[in-house]
Amino acid sequence: MSFITRFAPSPTGPLHLGHAYSAMLAHDMARAVGGTFLLRIEDIDRSRARPEWEVQIYDDLHWLGLDWPQPVMRQSDRMDRYAQALAQLSAQGLTYPCRCRRGDIEAAAGAPQEGVPRFGPDGRIYPGTCRGRSMAEAGEDDVIRLDMEKATGALPALSFTETGAAQAGVHRLDRDHLIGAVGDIVLVRRQMGSSYHLSVVVDDADQGITHVVRGLDLFEATQIHVLLQHLLGLPVPVYHHHRLIRDDQGKRLAKRDDARAIAKYRAEGATPEDVRRMVELG
Repeated sequence: MSFITRFAPSPTGPLHLGHAYSAMLAHDMARAVGGTFLLRIEDIDRSRARPEWEVQIYDDLHWLGLDWPQPVMRQSDRMDRYAQALAQLSAQGLTYPCRCRRGDIEAAAGAPQEGVPRFGPDGRIYPGTCRGRSMAEAGEDDVIRLDMEKATGALPALSFTETGAAQAGVHRLDRDHLIGAVGDIVLVRRQMGSSYHLSVVVDDADQGITHVVRGLDLFEATQIHVLLQHLLGLPVPVYHHHRLIRDDQGKRLAKRDDARAIAKYRAEGATPEDVRRMVELG
């Protein structure tokens, strides 16, 4: 079996030690079996993406000793492809436009009920306020959502294989969980033309990704991705969700953690081997 994986950062800030760990792990796993490591730039959020951060991604990863085939896939070049995937879902009657803002959703959700989840892998679980609207009503300020109840109406026995240590095994999708604990996810965000969930499944399929290596914080989102793969007729890769790199207080790193930025370690004279040791890959 071929092994093709990827590292897919967003050019919205400096890469930190957590990014270094994920990229190096994916690169190492591919190299160990004679596979292929790809780089993809996830820049659909044009309001936050910056060319200088994209250049630094290339510089940091090359400094770490990673290489990848050219050209690099950039999501901002693929809006027509995402529109095509959305049209495929809409043709199945599975999408609707939503005009609700964050405050509207919080107000509509009302007081939390005991035992009922308020947040899922796509954020606050949407209460369904706009579910009756048709795609013909969609406007520029609307997001596009997946009607989860319709999308899972005739759900076959779907599953995915996980090889990461924390969740290793075969995981089966559950319709009630998808409806109640995930809800009507956003497929297209305002002024963006897509969303992470829609883009990532289309990109992984188009790049022939066989093994997705990413952080454990995205494990719960995998059920969304497997469902979309089924609805779009796309293959399901093997998933490997790795541990997260955390700071001294146990909090996972974010791009605002400049003190952990790869570029900072480089400037202070660290070597790629030092970084490997810091993330326990050395």
